[in-house]
Amino acid sequence: MSNIAIRVENLSKLYKIGARRNRHDTLRDHIMHGVKSLFSLNGTQPSALDPQLSDHIWALKDVSFEIKHGEVVGFIGKNGAGKSTLFKILSRITEPTKGRAEVYGRVGSLLEVGTGFHPELTGRENIYLNGAILGMKRWEIEKKFDEIVAFSEIEKFIDTPVKRYSSGMYVRLAFAVAAHLEPEILIVDEVLAVGDAAFRLKCMDKMQEIREQGHTILLVSHNMDAISRMCGQVVLLESGKVVSCGSPEEVIPTYLEKTRNVGPEEKWQCTETAPGDEIVRLRRVRVRNQKGQTTDIHDIRLPIGIEMDYEVLERGHILIPVYHLISEEGTVIFAVQDVASEWRRKPREEGLYSSTAWVPGNFLAEGSMVLDIEIVSHIPDTRIHAFARKIIGFQVIDSHEGDSARGDYKGPVPGLVRPMFEWTTSFHKNPNTY
Repeated sequence: MSNIAIRVENLSKLYKIGARRNRHDTLRDHIMHGVKSLFSLNGTQPSALDPQLSDHIWALKDVSFEIKHGEVVGFIGKNGAGKSTLFKILSRITEPTKGRAEVYGRVGSLLEVGTGFHPELTGRENIYLNGAILGMKRWEIEKKFDEIVAFSEIEKFIDTPVKRYSSGMYVRLAFAVAAHLEPEILIVDEVLAVGDAAFRLKCMDKMQEIREQGHTILLVSHNMDAISRMCGQVVLLESGKVVSCGSPEEVIPTYLEKTRNVGPEEKWQCTETAPGDEIVRLRRVRVRNQKGQTTDIHDIRLPIGIEMDYEVLERGHILIPVYHLISEEGTVIFAVQDVASEWRRKPREEGLYSSTAWVPGNFLAEGSMVLDIEIVSHIPDTRIHAFARKIIGFQVIDSHEGDSARGDYKGPVPGLVRPMFEWTTSFHKNPNTY
């Protein structure tokens, strides 16, 4: 028996810009449409469509890959890269223009809000409908029903038509159904971003559980923490094409460079155009590791050096380098200034200086970060001499080896920082002596 869960060969999808989508208004229409692609999806190039026409666009173009049973694969890329179109084809919601997609196993899909549920049916009825579509017996659905409702946290509204649900309620029930009806392949789009933070963590825990059971998971997310933690392989899509495929450590840096628009280093060759004033000018800022290498990917366990080179043009000023570290959501994680060095309250001579702040290992949480850079003076008054906003960035990757602050826990960990504290534990064999 083949170990292949999904095989995609030269898959392409052509859309006519502004065209109205085909509708299947009745259950019979849905069934007849779905039967044609029950076991595999094949597409042929419509002769009436000229791919060179300006009113057409290739959402996918010659995409090929294979996914084995039990693999967890992340799909990343900018909006419009083709991720959602690919997932719709794999979920048998739409057909390819050409190419082939073979799916071996029961698929549970969680795509955009509005897909998969009938708006006129209640939450209860939609649970049974989705189970039946997956080929489950009624008793199998009933066995999972209470667990689905409890997970979704919408017990009070389970007999209300889903057209009256908020987007958050819809997503809660949709994820609960997709994750609990025993899918062999779980396909999850970025729709989880609709839910609240606590529910997103709950969903990540559930997907981790599904992963540990050996099921196949396809995940689209703009959250690189989730991708790096959950996925063994990552596929980067750009303009409907696969541009990179490999481990998270190999693919994520490429994506971040494209989306962040800042790398781990910035230089100014010309002093006159560099950030600063008549007293001091920036020359270079970078993120480095202990080996002195400039890099934007850092192991959570190892120290991270933030280095600033600057030229003092006028002697006699007390200057302080300052770093503001900012999360990808825009939250300031911390602001740190050089108050402990030999130059504290000491006027600077003219010349080139290099100041490095070392962020200890097992301190920052995993995720993407950018830096604001300043050089200030506080004596006699506070004055900003040089400033560069979101000038460099980097990514922190957590370890799965059990020796980081995460320990053996593989689920999502909240917080902007993740310090590894010193713990002590005492044992009392006789509780009465405590």
